[in-house]
Amino acid sequence: MPVQMQLSRIIISEINEQQLIYLKEVEGDRQFPILIGLFEAQAINSGVKRIRSPRPRTHELLVGAIESMGGELDSIVISELKDHIYFARVRVRKEGEIIEIDSRPSDAIAVAFACEPPLPIYVSEEVLDESTGS
Repeated sequence: MPVQMQLSRIIISEINEQQLIYLKEVEGDRQFPILIGLFEAQAINSGVKRIRSPRPRTHELLVGAIESMGGELDSIVISELKDHIYFARVRVRKEGEIIEIDSRPSDAIAVAFACEPPLPIYVSEEVLDESTGS
């Protein structure tokens, strides 16, 4: 059963290529970092701070496209960890069914924060155990 998480920290460094986000368990103490790119970190940070652009950014465009086609964004799930690479799914509800779209976790989280209210973030128990050493 996936565990609900929240974004607890974004660390943006102008001198490093890779940035860090930390996810923390909503009803618990487990947390873990994910390395992401600068563009994705900035997109997530803009979403968290509710900084609006005069024109849609990439993640806002995706949200708008899904909604225009009759889909309702439901949640995101970080579903797998293979060879130190995380895999995620953006979950969309359409006509009573859930459609899962393959995504990088950083893009899925940016989509989550492009929504109002932000989408829930879930992590599979297996990924959480492997990431936190539990």
